[in-house]
Formats: sequence, structure tokens, C-alpha cells
Amino acid sequence: MTTRKVLISGASIAGPALAGLLARTGYDVTVVEKASQLRAGGQAVDFKGRTHRDILTRMGVWDDVCAQQTPKTDWRMVDDADRVMAVIPGEFIGGDVEILRGDLAGILHRRSADDVDYVFGDEIAALTDGPDGVDVSFAHRADERFDLVVGADGVHSAVRRLAFGPELDHVERLGYFYAVASGSVPLDGLETRLPSGRAVAYGYNVPGRLALAGGQKAPNLFVFRGGGGDAYDRRDIDSQRGFLQDAFAGVGWRVPEMLAAAGAASDFYLDEITRTRMTTYTRGRVALVGDAGYANTLGGFGTGLAMMGAYVLAGELARAHGDHGAAFAAYDARMRKPTKVARTGSAGPFLAPPTQRRIRLRDRTFANPVMRRAMMWITDVFATDTSLPDYGPGVAARVR
Repeated sequence: MTTRKVLISGASIAGPALAGLLARTGYDVTVVEKASQLRAGGQAVDFKGRTHRDILTRMGVWDDVCAQQTPKTDWRMVDDADRVMAVIPGEFIGGDVEILRGDLAGILHRRSADDVDYVFGDEIAALTDGPDGVDVSFAHRADERFDLVVGADGVHSAVRRLAFGPELDHVERLGYFYAVASGSVPLDGLETRLPSGRAVAYGYNVPGRLALAGGQKAPNLFVFRGGGGDAYDRRDIDSQRGFLQDAFAGVGWRVPEMLAAAGAASDFYLDEITRTRMTTYTRGRVALVGDAGYANTLGGFGTGLAMMGAYVLAGELARAHGDHGAAFAAYDARMRKPTKVARTGSAGPFLAPPTQRRIRLRDRTFANPVMRRAMMWITDVFATDTSLPDYGPGVAARVR
């Protein structure tokens, strides 16, 4: 039976990307987002390599992304006396093109808004997957039946929990946390004038903790080891701010000023660094796209994988002429290889090494030109997947 009515949970990156593709291939698409509006700002996300560029080009957003890209930001790692111990190049941190998460979400929303029903301020409360459709209950609006439901609602996906089981059955806690918050921090005595098209951020480490003073228009970033996600209330901003303050209590450099800025920031965000353990992303009439299925927090490939997943799922549904069973099987098979990067490694120990010796080892790696080139080569390998299918004009050309 041909499926035509699709519900997508989440309006960040993967959700609007998939919604636009499906709507322009004839689907009736609703996107539900629990936030009251699109979330502006946020940390920078990036795209790297031929595969990512091909996807953005086929989706029709490459020029828009380039027009709103942020400068490449080099991370200068410094000690207490502001001496630069190593430089982590912007090409390693940010790929070929970098853009603020909120700007990318805005591009994808604008390109799909005329064809998609966006519902903000609501969320899925329950779902029942049956042979003829998925019956969905919402927190506020009336119950409704859909042919397919897609979870594009992040690492704490409600759709995954309802359709696949408890979060900790599929998500691995890695013992690290991160926080992002805007706020200007004085950088007296540090070089801030750079060649056109580049920016600089300054990072300071003590064992198990990183404080990064963001570059041009970029938020500040904190990464730290912690006891567990139960140490704060994920739905309480004050609890999260207190958790961050406790983690960096007594740390010097410019950290007290950064903490003060975080305490006043309206866009404060804190979460645990996690990765998923999933190798299949569909069950019945429900599918997962992006971090809901293949997350590795701060790992550097999440946004590219989200866009790839949206493109592949839409393409396989088009190729299968709406036969969701065949399309879902092909989607699972196609995404298993590129999502392998989401199931390995963790950004936590790299960004906030647990010992002073590990901090020195990382800095020496990037201070050595040969080792730095080797690290860059590794990221190039992970970023390129030569097997990306071309689903033809039925998917790509219809995206304005």
C-alpha cells in the first residue's frame, strides 16, 4: 500500500530536511516540535568532504549554507600565562563549511514551510503502531493516524523511547558533559586580529575540563567529566547552571568570567555526551533519522549524518513507490556503514583529557606538522562515503 501521510517529530535539522524532501515528492507531511518556535543560534555545525557537499547540492541548499557560513575557527590551546601550546585547525574542528545550527534550521524550515504543516508547542505523548497505520496521541492536539512516523527529535528522542524502548537500551553514557552559552569574555592580551575569513577561539584545559572562549559570534563551550546525568535536572535550567558552576569551581584563567556569562545567557544549553548503539533505525511503520538513531555528541559528523539520513530515507521511499517495508530495509542497509562513526570514539577525552599528561600528548600531536596532517587525513576518510546513491530528479530536483 502506498504511504502518503507522514508525521515527523523534531524541527531542528533532520526533521525539516526530511519534511521538505517528502513534501516535494507528494507526501502529506506534518512536523511537530515541542519548542514554541525554531531555536536560534546554538553552536556551529559543519560539513566536510564530497559526500556532504553532494547532499547539500542535491537538496538545493548548498548556496544558502555557504552564504551564511561562519569563519573557520582555529582553536588556540593556552596555559595559565596565555602561552599558546597548540593550534587545532579550523579545518579539523569545523570541516569545509561551518554554519550556526539555528541558521541551518532556518534555511531548511524556510524551504519547506509552504509545503509542510509545522506545529510548534506540542509533542507526541503516545503512539500505537498497527498494520494500517500509526495512531498518535499528542500532548495538546487531537489524536490522529499517520501512515508513517519519523523520530528526528534528537538523542533524547521520545519517538525512539515509545517505539523502540527505554533510552538507556540504545544510548551509551560516556561520563562527560558539555554546555554551550553565549556571552562576551574579555580576551585582553590575546591575538584576535586574523586573516579575512578566519576566526580564533581560545581553549584552556585542566584535567577533565575544557573552557573554550568562542570566536566571532560563537558561543562559549565547556566540556567536563561528571558523575552522571542524575546529578542535575535536565528540564531545569537553574539546576543545569549549578551543575556547570560546581564542575568548574576553582578553575582559573578566564573561566570565572565565562561562568558569569553562562549564568546570564538566554541560550544556555547543557547535556551529557553520549553515543547510540543502534544499527537498525526502523521498526514497523516508525523510523529514526539523525541523532535519534545515530548520535555521537560533539563527534563532528552528526549534522552531516542527519542530512544524509534524510536524503536516503526520502530517496528510498521514492524508489520503493511508498512501500515503506522495502524502503525502510534499504534505508537501514544504506545507513549502517556511514553511521559506524557514531558508534565509536568519544569527543570527551579529546576535548577534556583526564590527566595533565594526556593534555600534553594531545597538544604535542597538533603542534607536530606530521601528526597534525595525519589527524586531518583521518577525518577526511570518515567524512567521505563514495556509495551515496543518486535518487534522480524525483528527490533532488524538486527541492527549490
